[in-house]
Amino acid sequence: MRFSIAVTSALLTWTALAAPVPDDDADALATLNELAQLANQTMLDSLSNSTTSKRSNTCTARNISVRKEWGTLTAAERIAYTNAVLCFQNKTANTPTSLVPGVRSRYDDFVATHINQTLFIHYTGTFLAWHRYFTWNYEQALRNECGYTGTQPYWNWGLYSSNPTSGPIFDGSATSMSGNGEYIPGRGPLTLSLGSYPNVYLPSGTGGGCVTSGPFKDMTVNLGPVALPLNNGSELYGTGLDYNPRCLKRDIGGAINEAYANCTSIVNLITKNKDIWDFEMVMQGIPGSGSIGVHGGGHYTIAGDPGADVFVSPGDPAFYLHHGMIDRVWWIWQNLDPQNRLDAISGTGTFLNEPPSANTTLDTVINIGYSGGTNIAMRDLMSTTSGPFCYTYE
Repeated sequence: MRFSIAVTSALLTWTALAAPVPDDDADALATLNELAQLANQTMLDSLSNSTTSKRSNTCTARNISVRKEWGTLTAAERIAYTNAVLCFQNKTANTPTSLVPGVRSRYDDFVATHINQTLFIHYTGTFLAWHRYFTWNYEQALRNECGYTGTQPYWNWGLYSSNPTSGPIFDGSATSMSGNGEYIPGRGPLTLSLGSYPNVYLPSGTGGGCVTSGPFKDMTVNLGPVALPLNNGSELYGTGLDYNPRCLKRDIGGAINEAYANCTSIVNLITKNKDIWDFEMVMQGIPGSGSIGVHGGGHYTIAGDPGADVFVSPGDPAFYLHHGMIDRVWWIWQNLDPQNRLDAISGTGTFLNEPPSANTTLDTVINIGYSGGTNIAMRDLMSTTSGPFCYTYE
């Protein structure tokens, strides 16, 4: 794969100057934007040389789709997206109720798949690619089954990180992804437990109850919970596959977002971790370190039920904007050194290798159950411009 002299020079510069990262988060946001622009130019250069690339497919600079941050969409574009999600929640499920008794919609197909595969897609070698394919299939389903004509938007956690509900994603307006839950006073910290590792305690947000405004204020969550962390404790509930209708709850607050997923945290993740194992572990939060990473930062900023449940988190529609940003961060990281990173994989097939399992390779095949799509090898999921994909990020 060939790259322009300017891009190659820039790549070498960023590799050599991985530190220091600006302490001021405004500077970090500018740095993050520069890294994204560099990644995009690198990827476009590779497409222009597709005749000599092993990744040659039908994706070109002319037909590539562009995923955008929620706040850059027009009001009409945001409403078109949320209308498509609401449509999807009213489509008939593909999953047999003999397998998942609680499934009621196409939307639930995706939630059920995530529940069933959680212990094989987190802290594993497939974490990043599996969620890339899962989110892309969700985007395609909205387009093919509900007439959506846009692309999957993402949530840049670094924007409005100290006050997420002041931004356009969670302000509760008609053009948002709905707002916070009703405030419930007197709650202690959220307790995260992971086996023998010390508990992590996260500050509660400013909600806690049912979402009260925006497009999803009347949404019904049908599946779960499975392992929902609670204020002052945690509880296991079972498989989460039975029918359990309830309101969508959120407990959004700025403290978790500001601590784990601000712009400086994102830039540090991208520039200070050259190895894929380090990158994906720091992203998810190294067990025992006390950090939940940017992945946990986004999930527990939303919090609530099902957002704080690692198994059932796709039950909150904001999940897909969060994982759009997870994918964008990986995309940036990959395209800062594509020759070494596009095919980089590390990890096994089970959560923290418990129980012990085989290493993930480019030949490992994944599936997303009744959500849609076909069984696919990891090698076809490593680039956003190869395999089934043809998209980039702003």
